[in-house]
Amino acid sequence: MNKLAVVRLGVDVPYEQVWALQRRIHAWRADDRGPDVALLLEHAPVYTAGKRTTPGERPTDGTPVVEVDRGGRITWHGPGQLVGYPIVKLDGSIGVVAYVRSLEEALINVCADFGVAVRRVEGRSGVWVPGDPAVGLPDRMLGAVGIRVSRGTTMHGFSLNCSNDPSWYNRIVPCGIDGAGVSSLSAETGRRIVVDEVLPFAEKRLAEALAAEPYDLHEDDLATAMRA
Repeated sequence: MNKLAVVRLGVDVPYEQVWALQRRIHAWRADDRGPDVALLLEHAPVYTAGKRTTPGERPTDGTPVVEVDRGGRITWHGPGQLVGYPIVKLDGSIGVVAYVRSLEEALINVCADFGVAVRRVEGRSGVWVPGDPAVGLPDRMLGAVGIRVSRGTTMHGFSLNCSNDPSWYNRIVPCGIDGAGVSSLSAETGRRIVVDEVLPFAEKRLAEALAAEPYDLHEDDLATAMRA
């Protein structure tokens, strides 16, 4: 069974800082110099635009947007949202689509751990709380997935709304999907569920989805290993 080093980076982490770290880990992993790594964190507030983002999906009020090299469209990251960046070398037994489905499966299982039933929606990535058309209630996105694969190794990953402020999504068309809503574990359960509460479940479910054995690795130890 493959090892998965889980590194918790904390809260209010600047996006560009973690993106640079991802690139360094990606080169290290692609060269077979270390194990698969999953970075788990809460970002400082940021909007990021994937390669398929259209002009009409961006904020119209001048809010800065970071252009990134992942798939997908525009989204938001920030406090109260768990973000995970698995940097995994695909061994040929799993393709890109199957890898995305494995991340979605991890999110589905984490939500189930908190009593929230979510599902995939045809033609969309991520996981969704089903709506009710009879009362005008749309599907609500709870978790998003956007990745990049280079040299057979993944970057970027997933986000899961836990206790974040939903008003951040008012400035954009989240993931480029009109007519859909956004929700969180807290909103769906009626109680506040913070990222720290979700982290151990996310670590477990991610490792299961990737058929890997997780272990905790401190950020400083990771930096030391990559310098070796």
